[in-house]
Amino acid sequence: MDGLLRAGPLGAYGAEQLLDAGAIPGRDLFVVAKCLVPTDAYVLQGCLVASGIPAVVADANHVQADLLMAPALGGVRILVPAAHLEDATQVLDAFERGVYALEDDADVGQPE
Repeated sequence: MDGLLRAGPLGAYGAEQLLDAGAIPGRDLFVVAKCLVPTDAYVLQGCLVASGIPAVVADANHVQADLLMAPALGGVRILVPAAHLEDATQVLDAFERGVYALEDDADVGQPE
C-alpha cells in the first residue's frame, strides 16, 4: 500500500521508545501507522478491528478536504490503546507482507 508511514517494527525500537514517540498527551492511544490517503487508513483500521484490536482513525477529515494538506499534517493517523500496541504492530506487519491479500480468483460474493 503506497503512502503507509510506519515508525518501524516494534522490535527495532523497543516498546518504550515507540510508546514515547507515538503517545497522545492525556490519552491511552498511540500512533501505530500513518497514511497519506484516508481510504488506506480506513483499510488498516478495518484489519485491526477484524483482528479484535480497537483502532481509531484521526485527521482523515482534514486530509479528505484537501489531499495536498496530507504531507503538511503528517498524514492520517491510526491509533490503538497501549494494551493492544504490540498486537497491532504484528497485524500491520502481516498486512504489509500480504498475508491478508485475496487470490485473483477469490469468491467475494454474498454470504449464504
